Amino acid sequence: MALRPAKCYRKIERPWTRISKKKPKKSYVKGVPAKKIVKFEMGDSKRKYDVRGFLVAQQAVQIRHNALEAARVAANRYLDKFVGKDSYFLKVLVYPHHVLRENAIATGAGADRFQTGMRKAFGKPVGTAAQVRPNQRLLEVRVEKAKEREIKEALRRASAKFPTTCRIVIEDAPN
Repeated sequence: MALRPAKCYRKIERPWTRISKKKPKKSYVKGVPAKKIVKFEMGDSKRKYDVRGFLVAQQAVQIRHNALEAARVAANRYLDKFVGKDSYFLKVLVYPHHVLRENAIATGAGADRFQTGMRKAFGKPVGTAAQVRPNQRLLEVRVEKAKEREIKEALRRASAKFPTTCRIVIEDAPN
C-alpha cells in the first residue's frame, strides 16, 4: 500500500505508544513497522565546540519517522561535505514514539463486497511519528566558530523536510 501524504498525519492526536521489546505480550500496540531513523547522533561528540545551532518547531505537529530520517540525512550530508567528517556534532532531539494507524479503504471493481466502511475502523499500524510542541527543539548542530554559516545552511535544508515552519537559533556552546 502506498504512503499517504504527511497532511494525513500532521495534526496531533491522542498518543498511542505502548510497545515493549522485553515483554511483547505487554504491548498494547501490535505489528508496528520498524522506524526508518535509527541513528540519532552523528559526528564527534567528545570534542569541545564554540557554537551550537538548533532547529525549533513553530507549531504543534506530528513528524513522521521518515521525515526525521530525511532531515537527518540532508543535514549530515551537507555537514560532511562542507565542515568535515570529524569537525561537527549533529543530534536529533525528538523520538518517534507515537504509532500511526490507517483504516485501509479498498478500491477497484468489487471492492464494495468485502469493504466494511467505517465499521471496525480502528486501523492498522503503518508507521510512527514524533509529537512536537511549539518552540520544541528538533535538531542540534555543534561546530567551530568559523563554520557558523554551515550550521544555518544545514538546518535550513533539514527544515525543508518537516511539515512545520521552523526557526534556526544560533548560540554560544557552554563549556
